[in-house]
Amino acid sequence: MNTQAAVAVKGQEHWTKKGDVKLFLWEKQSTVKPARGTVLFIHGSSMASTPTFDLQMPERPYSSAMEYFAAQGYDTWCFDMEGYGRSDKTRDINCDIANGADDAKAATDYIMKTRGVNNFLVYGISSGALRAAMFAERHPERVARLALDAFVWTGKGSPTLDERRKKLSQFLEMKRRPIDRAFMHSIFERDHPGCADKNVIEVFADAVLALDDSMPTGTYVDMCSKLPVVSPEKIGVPTMVMRGQFDGIAGFEDLVEFFKRLPNPDKQFTVMSGISHASFQQINYMMVYHILQSFFSQPAPIYRA
Repeated sequence: MNTQAAVAVKGQEHWTKKGDVKLFLWEKQSTVKPARGTVLFIHGSSMASTPTFDLQMPERPYSSAMEYFAAQGYDTWCFDMEGYGRSDKTRDINCDIANGADDAKAATDYIMKTRGVNNFLVYGISSGALRAAMFAERHPERVARLALDAFVWTGKGSPTLDERRKKLSQFLEMKRRPIDRAFMHSIFERDHPGCADKNVIEVFADAVLALDDSMPTGTYVDMCSKLPVVSPEKIGVPTMVMRGQFDGIAGFEDLVEFFKRLPNPDKQFTVMSGISHASFQQINYMMVYHILQSFFSQPAPIYRA
């Protein structure tokens, strides 16, 4: 692990299309050549990609996950899914999980064409983990390793989803739901207050709200009424399930059952101490980076039964 002081890495914006839909991509290249691999970060339901994965706080070393992984020798990419951030928000759809998996396909099409990448180290968080899992089901040849953080399979044992289902009728009536600073605070307060520093929460909220004042409802509808949307038996790539100790989305027993059914023996299940939701914005974020980097850098097994 690179223990040197964090160094800012210049980012480059890219654009691609999914049919007529414009998608925004953001790249930060490895500070080491040649790169050890390419990391693709996939965001969740209530924020665009750059606030989640490239949060700029000079007083917080490696506040940007992209800069941390670039310093470890990885090319890093994130992208705004349709309906989020800088990507198009014009179609009259609610941008569900399947649509996000389509966006991941379009993003990887572009990266493979422009950078000659064959496969990706994929990390998804919350509904982004569901999109990542669905992408891995559809395109396993593009996924070298898959990390699912704050993942949910059937929804069983999820107090956050139990509360969210009470508003399902509202989500079904609208394509987008409003967000504000109070909502951003609720992400960090609903499970176990104190897991994130207040100043980090405010900077994160600033970054999210600078890009969006509403979010698509599709992932909420899917997670409240359509789970499961992926099948562990169909995910054949090496996979790590990451579960925050206090996360109210990810029911522990639900994840254990999902993990049991993953067919590839190259798999891990990790519980992250002191973490609730939005793990990269938590006080223990460097621990999360270490867990993820260790999984991404793990050598492939030589002997296979």
